[in-house]
Amino acid sequence: MNYDPRLMKLSADAIRVLSAEAIQRAKSGHPGMPLGCADFAFALWSRHLRFNPQNPKWLGRDRFVLSGGHASMLLYSMLHLFGFGLTMDDIKSFRQWESLTPGHPEYGHTDGVDITTGPLGSGFSSAVGMAIAQRHFVASAELAGRGLFDDCKIYVICGDGCMMEGCTQESASLAGHLKLDELIVFYDRNRVSIEGSCDLTFTEDVGARFEAMNWRVIRIADGNDFSACDAALEAAKHSDGRPTLIIGDTTIGYGAPTKAGLCKCHGEPLGEEELEGLRKNLGWTDPPFTVPAEVADFCAARASENADAAAEWERKFQAFLDADVERARKIYAILARAVPDHVRALLEKAVPYDKPVATRAASGAALQAAAQSVPSLFGGSADLGPSNKTLIKDGGDFSAENPAGRNLHFGVREQAMAFAANGMALYGTAIPYCATFFVFSDYMKPAIRLAALQHLHVIYVFTHDSFYVGEDGPTHEPVEQLTMLRAIPGLTVLRPGDAHETAQAWAYALHADGPVALLLTRQNIDVYDEETAKNVDVARGAFVVSDEKDFELALVATGSEVNLALGAADILRQEGVKVRVVSMPSQELFLAQDFEYQDKVLPFDCEAIVSIEAGSTYGWQRFVGAGGLAIGLDHFGASAPYKVLAEKFGFTPEAVAETILDFFSGDDCSCGEDDCSCGEDECRCGGGHDGKECSCGGNGCHGHK
Repeated sequence: MNYDPRLMKLSADAIRVLSAEAIQRAKSGHPGMPLGCADFAFALWSRHLRFNPQNPKWLGRDRFVLSGGHASMLLYSMLHLFGFGLTMDDIKSFRQWESLTPGHPEYGHTDGVDITTGPLGSGFSSAVGMAIAQRHFVASAELAGRGLFDDCKIYVICGDGCMMEGCTQESASLAGHLKLDELIVFYDRNRVSIEGSCDLTFTEDVGARFEAMNWRVIRIADGNDFSACDAALEAAKHSDGRPTLIIGDTTIGYGAPTKAGLCKCHGEPLGEEELEGLRKNLGWTDPPFTVPAEVADFCAARASENADAAAEWERKFQAFLDADVERARKIYAILARAVPDHVRALLEKAVPYDKPVATRAASGAALQAAAQSVPSLFGGSADLGPSNKTLIKDGGDFSAENPAGRNLHFGVREQAMAFAANGMALYGTAIPYCATFFVFSDYMKPAIRLAALQHLHVIYVFTHDSFYVGEDGPTHEPVEQLTMLRAIPGLTVLRPGDAHETAQAWAYALHADGPVALLLTRQNIDVYDEETAKNVDVARGAFVVSDEKDFELALVATGSEVNLALGAADILRQEGVKVRVVSMPSQELFLAQDFEYQDKVLPFDCEAIVSIEAGSTYGWQRFVGAGGLAIGLDHFGASAPYKVLAEKFGFTPEAVAETILDFFSGDDCSCGEDDCSCGEDECRCGGGHDGKECSCGGNGCHGHK
């Protein structure tokens, strides 16, 4: 290949001009980083990155993560130049409806995009997961030292904003601890953010911080020098046993006559006059949206060379597989992320039914069986493995010394854990699971959202799922988190009601084509009897667990409240009320069923419907209707033994039955006031009662009309 310095500069400038022109045409975008990072990006793609445009999903490729996803035109320019199928018309359609060049890179939408990025730090953090997955796969498949994956890297480009985000700090700490030398990160230190110079907010020594976290740091005095970038990359590829951070001092908006180095070029088009000045400064004379022929020829030759190298790699990999049939079978199972068709039966057999059991314990039993039959299942907890019941027995601990270990200890790093799980799923060799207490899903929300957006197969194990956490109090008792998760498009939320449902929930999660959250109890709950268990069908989202002919009232519950609903139903029947009890472990799955099934479980002409759930009532109105009742917890919890809380909050069979009878009786409030918002002599939230409303504020009290 001809790496003439003049041609390299011309190629980097082609990226600059093409990016600026596309952004100007769209009247929207971020030209600063593409202009400033063009030299490093072209050095990486032209000299070091392993890719195959003829097969963008090639297993042996390096992964490229543009963590600063706002600089998407930098990536789209590369994909266009190196033959990934992005045409010049696609470049001209930047940020337009149904284009292949959306404002931020989207995984699964554009060939060559390895990850969806945008929220700063998310790409960096997910790249750590990619490195974990690669190392685990290579070790598990006995591929180390075979000349196949030994040189594979995870390359990241990020900026000052990524370095400010907390998830980057968490993830960098984990990567340094695990000695993930697969990671090579370029930090585009242009010292500018949207509001102005980083002197306003960010003056720490990032290099020293990373060195303290066991990273090797390479510094480039001029990040706009192609040769310096190339030399740094060459040095970074020769591992010293640590991940590598390359710090390059660049000029944001490099080449722009008046805006270079200023925040003005970060998030808005340069403007026609400034764009023309950029072209003049770079000595650019080609017409708009034109790539010089010698640049196009060079990139095409490089792409062809890479495709040939990939074909040779495939031949070598196939020979490795052919040499050992049993090993090949294991590798194929990992790559396919295969799950046996009979996995549900395996899990149902593994879960205990002989006594009341917490669904977290049932989940732990199901996980052991799943680990035996699904070799790609790999994950861990944010320092809560014993509580979450997520440790795989005899699985070994994943570490720098034991990369084949199946128990991944994330430490107290919930956000890094969730983003790493995304990267593990994206790498393509693992079904990752991660776990913590449900209330701490708040830390994970950004990553869960991106998992759903990318349709990633990630399993979240959330235990301690309600106020039944008890003595730990309101800081650890989730109330609104269920509503939060259910509001995320594409995420399936499963809150199983007993051990039978838990086994089926795990079976569904293993087969899912997107992210799944399992919400599990800390406290023991009764297990369904054999007859009731025959009705369990978690994959349908909801099903009848107890019924009466010509029922007049339907109780719909989730998780531990299914048992509560069954108890309340028994009391109501003694009062002459005909009751149906429905378990609804997943609203999403139930709403995905056809009308006939939904109407069979919850008839649309049934006006007397009550939902029971130990969390916010928000969202249950769609099921109970205008004339129904949602029993829940619309205030924070308290610190006390969980049985005391159940009594105080009205979550006993007797209290639920009384609330339902009062609600549907239509009687006036016993306090004698017409405008009472309480509906009770004594507020079940535990507060006082002044004859008009309870001290909790009204809507927090069970039994409100």
